[in-house]
Amino acid sequence: MRVVILGSGRGSNAEAILLAKQAGKLGRAEIVQIFSDQPEAGILALGPRFGVPADYLDPAPYKTKLDGAAEEHYIAAILACQADLIVLAGFMRVIKPRFLETFSGKIINLHPSLLPSFAGLDGIGQAWRRGVKIAGCTVHYVTQEVDGGPIIDQAVVRIEAGDTLESFTAKMHAAEHVLLPAVIEELSKRF
Repeated sequence: MRVVILGSGRGSNAEAILLAKQAGKLGRAEIVQIFSDQPEAGILALGPRFGVPADYLDPAPYKTKLDGAAEEHYIAAILACQADLIVLAGFMRVIKPRFLETFSGKIINLHPSLLPSFAGLDGIGQAWRRGVKIAGCTVHYVTQEVDGGPIIDQAVVRIEAGDTLESFTAKMHAAEHVLLPAVIEELSKRF
């Protein structure tokens, strides 16, 4: 199963995927490409470290979505990779219909909440501010509804009395780093 990772930030979830692959815990999945919409994103530094091509793709002109020529550029680059699975690992752009149609059923996203609760931006902060005691993360298929696609799997994170936002965030990231590679490994069994 050929996997392309899209990310916008430091790449901690991408790193968890690559470390799982190194440890033989990613099944038949092969990470064939990393793309970022941010030229200085930390995720791009993972490529040389793990021997995976990592490239910046210009997302202009929009700040929050892929559309028009930029969307077509991303589609062409991913098609050239012959991707079986596209993993959104901290990719901070809304995916539009043309992209979704081209890769229908092949795009998954990691979201830091137990969907359908706390969809959208800052799932961790939303849960913290609401005062829930049980939170978690979700891997789901990407559809036109933001964070509304079919859920593949979830991991629970309990917020303890002594937690701070920082400790809760750390626990959430630890859960994400286990859940996302596990889902990819499970999906690879279909290939």
